[in-house]
Amino acid sequence: MKFYYVYVLKSIQAELTYVGYTENLKNRFLDHNKAKVKSTRPYAPLDLIHYEAYRNMRDAKRREKYLKTSSGRTTIRTMLKEYLSQR
Repeated sequence: MKFYYVYVLKSIQAELTYVGYTENLKNRFLDHNKAKVKSTRPYAPLDLIHYEAYRNMRDAKRREKYLKTSSGRTTIRTMLKEYLSQR
């Protein structure tokens, strides 16, 4: 059974949230924290704060694209309001 993941990372030291897509969540998360991903390299270390699993790649990519919009960022802040307010 194959899954496609949309995930949200939060920098431990900076005010950054990052939304991404992958087929292997564990390896991708490790790549981010080993500074192998150019876009998040300056912000490592990162915490995985949310992920969603999809059975269809196009559904997952559509969700990732939405979460990267301003409306999507608002959705993330609303969904994770309690967690993000603790920090």
